[in-house]
Amino acid sequence: MIPWMPAPPYPLNCPPGLEYLSQIDMVLIHQKLEVLEAISGFETNNIYEIQNSFGQRIYFATEATPCCTRLCCGPARPFTLRIIDNMRREVITLERPLRCSSCCCPCCLQEVEVQAPPGVPVGYVTQTWHPCLPKFAVQNEQRQDVLKIKGPCIPCGCFADVDFEVTSLDEKIVVGKITKKWSQMLREALTDADNFAVQFPIDLDVKMKAVMLGACFLVDFMFFETTVREIW
Repeated sequence: MIPWMPAPPYPLNCPPGLEYLSQIDMVLIHQKLEVLEAISGFETNNIYEIQNSFGQRIYFATEATPCCTRLCCGPARPFTLRIIDNMRREVITLERPLRCSSCCCPCCLQEVEVQAPPGVPVGYVTQTWHPCLPKFAVQNEQRQDVLKIKGPCIPCGCFADVDFEVTSLDEKIVVGKITKKWSQMLREALTDADNFAVQFPIDLDVKMKAVMLGACFLVDFMFFETTVREIW
């Protein structure tokens, strides 16, 4: 059994459940391997376990997307992702609307709305159009840019980790990163169950840390939800 992280002291102006993020500068996100999906290729709702750097569990994240939407839209599907703490409270909700997945269509780019608690937006992750690089803006509840995210030209991790840098608004200072961890060859080839590490400044506002979680899930769906078997 993986132990739960003890609840830290409750900081001021902190949405319920986000106090776990107040004293950490990294989270590890592990997507659960679905046996049915690995055998049949049938896309199931994603389930994630979120831990701190000591391996203590912080949250569970579960996708709630209808079957037909998963089959028809694949990785480009809209989704609702519910993040639950150890008291089974839904503390964060991620909403991704259906948007165009083509890089040649900059008028309707990808986006995730982050709510904490559910129904109360605390920030957004919006894709920034670029012909070559994956780029995103991390925004607060007023849709003001707070941080930038920039990925590699070809976000494909063959036998290596893939880093998406989190930078200041002028993109000159790297303040964190989202890393897709390389798994075993068989797991990478046959499943889309991925592992991520999200690093951010420890003094970053807890709402923005929650938005960074949303950025990680958006990156996962956009670039790493297709297996080698599906490509071929």
